[in-house]
Amino acid sequence: MLYTNKDLKRLIIPLIFEQLLAILVGMVDTVMIAGVGEAAVSGVSLVDTINILVINITAALSTGGAVVAGHFLGQKDSENASRSAWQLVLFSICLSLIVTVVFLGAHSPLLRIVFGKVEPEVMKNASTYLVITALSICPLAIYNACAALFRAMSDSKTTMFISIVMNLINLVGNAILIYGAKIGVAGAAIATTFSRIVAAVIIMYLMFHSDRVINFRGQVTWKINARIIKKILYIGIPNSLENSLFQLGKILLLSLISTFGTYAIAANAVCNTLAGFNILPGQAINMALLSVASMCIGAGDFKQARYYTRKLMCAAVICMTAISGILFIFAPWILKIYQLTPQTENLAIEVLRYHTILAVIFWVPSFTMPNTLRAAGDVIWTMIIAAASMWIFRIGFAYVFSRYFDAGLLGVWVAMTIDWAFRALCYGIRYRGNKWERYMDDSKAGA
Repeated sequence: MLYTNKDLKRLIIPLIFEQLLAILVGMVDTVMIAGVGEAAVSGVSLVDTINILVINITAALSTGGAVVAGHFLGQKDSENASRSAWQLVLFSICLSLIVTVVFLGAHSPLLRIVFGKVEPEVMKNASTYLVITALSICPLAIYNACAALFRAMSDSKTTMFISIVMNLINLVGNAILIYGAKIGVAGAAIATTFSRIVAAVIIMYLMFHSDRVINFRGQVTWKINARIIKKILYIGIPNSLENSLFQLGKILLLSLISTFGTYAIAANAVCNTLAGFNILPGQAINMALLSVASMCIGAGDFKQARYYTRKLMCAAVICMTAISGILFIFAPWILKIYQLTPQTENLAIEVLRYHTILAVIFWVPSFTMPNTLRAAGDVIWTMIIAAASMWIFRIGFAYVFSRYFDAGLLGVWVAMTIDWAFRALCYGIRYRGNKWERYMDDSKAGA
């Protein structure tokens, strides 16, 4: 077997802590910025919708590079794995620099085009935050690329520690610059940018250690290898489109939820945060499965790829069942923390409990299973299913339930689980067949 239980635990547990850290720090970060005022929170939240889109694109590209490198590792070809890894970083640098130049040179018209007319103070804060954080796009792209490569090497412990350092720098920087220097949104942006630069420097330094199976020693070149980049983009582009369409769909649903009233907006925000905890182990296992399946497929061992898919899916269901049980039982007490009005609290309890039940049944087959398909290069089909399901079921049914059944916020979440069920059905049918196993046979050829 390519992975023992100990190997899997060593890969997954740090990923769970990393995901937990991201959620907790994000919550604290929001609270710290909120201390500046509503205009600051609004400006930062507007820019974050753009930044999330950019992050999704770089993360999708990193996924493509990690899959290609994983295939080479499965073939015991460390040299080509390292070569493809450097090409991933090089291409990420080039792409992120272009985005940075666009953001710096056209931030004002970009914000007006995307968000239209907003209050002058909000626009001022958004512009400040966008310009400063634009400088962190390239370091973030480098970090995401290298972090994906570490996961491909089954080393998630290193990225967990770097993530801890990055988030601590961000929090301390926020405290000093927001509360100490009192420079508001600019302080939050500077802290974020500096933390990402430090993380990029650390992880790049570690990638030059020659004792790692994937390393950059002797691989540094400023020439793009078209053949390797084509392989990376074959995985990365569909994944990027899928993530971007998903983010756009979430923005449309937020606009629908805003019509239900303030209590529904508040309940949705709280439930989204708690739902993040609900699926946290599943998200960590998703990243682990991508690395594990890529190596198995690179070795041409689809039997083991299927074995580890079943094993990790079962682990995800067990972990999510435990968390769902806690959230379902203790929802009324957990929600007391947010000091919601009785109407908002009752709605949040109803939505959260619904989510905990359906997540156990449908979330894993709809979000974990397709990572094995992606690892095999079956990315076009998975993208089409995800996009079609998102727009037809999640968005379409949300509007139907809202307009014709007056289902409100719960109707939006019901539509989301219908989307999960359809994806699970389609991915399950695809996985049971053998077509996905033939997608990247050419990956055995050298780059």
